[in-house]
Amino acid sequence: MLEGDRARYLGRVLRLRVGDEITVFDGTGPEWAATIAAMTRSTVELVLGEAHEPAIESPLKVHLVQGISRGERMDFVVQKATELGVERITPVLTEYGVVKLDDERAAKRREHWENVAASACEQCGRTRLPLVDMPLPLKHWFGARQTDAGVGLVLAPGAGTPLASVAAPQTRVCILIGPEGGFSQTEIEDAEVAGFTAVSLGPRILRTETAAAAALAVMQANWGDLKG
Repeated sequence: MLEGDRARYLGRVLRLRVGDEITVFDGTGPEWAATIAAMTRSTVELVLGEAHEPAIESPLKVHLVQGISRGERMDFVVQKATELGVERITPVLTEYGVVKLDDERAAKRREHWENVAASACEQCGRTRLPLVDMPLPLKHWFGARQTDAGVGLVLAPGAGTPLASVAAPQTRVCILIGPEGGFSQTEIEDAEVAGFTAVSLGPRILRTETAAAAALAVMQANWGDLKG
């Protein structure tokens, strides 16, 4: 059963009717062929066929730790990160960030970003939603993060190591990208102490939303499912 906005979208925007066939997914990986059995103004009843999981997820497991930026910039990052196959997104509050969130606002923003990611999945054909974590201060994330096998990178304009020159990770990569004002020098140093390598995307300083999309595209082209 579909309810609310998704049900209204099928009826009012796509103008589907009883008997029409669609494909649905729940964000965990599988998708189902479905037939519309009944419709009201706010509900759609479906008859599901067999489930199958399309081979669409990248073999490169990317964890994006993103400094929270204002409004549409952060939405853009979440949207493009989802389209580019990111497995997990952790929004973090940083020294130079202009966004301030209390617990209530943080929960609402997380819900909003989860909806942005879901819409991006619908657009790009992904059936597995990326995990969107609750926002938290970057220093708290450093203290709480679990060490896993993989490559850790922090994007830093002027760094001597180009992102494209980094050796391919075995399975997983975690990349830290700052907000509008970038990371402070202390945050860069904290990341390096935590085992992250400072990397750059070239001679130009990119906007935070551009940097995220560019870095993820480079990684997928070099190590993931965009290569070849």
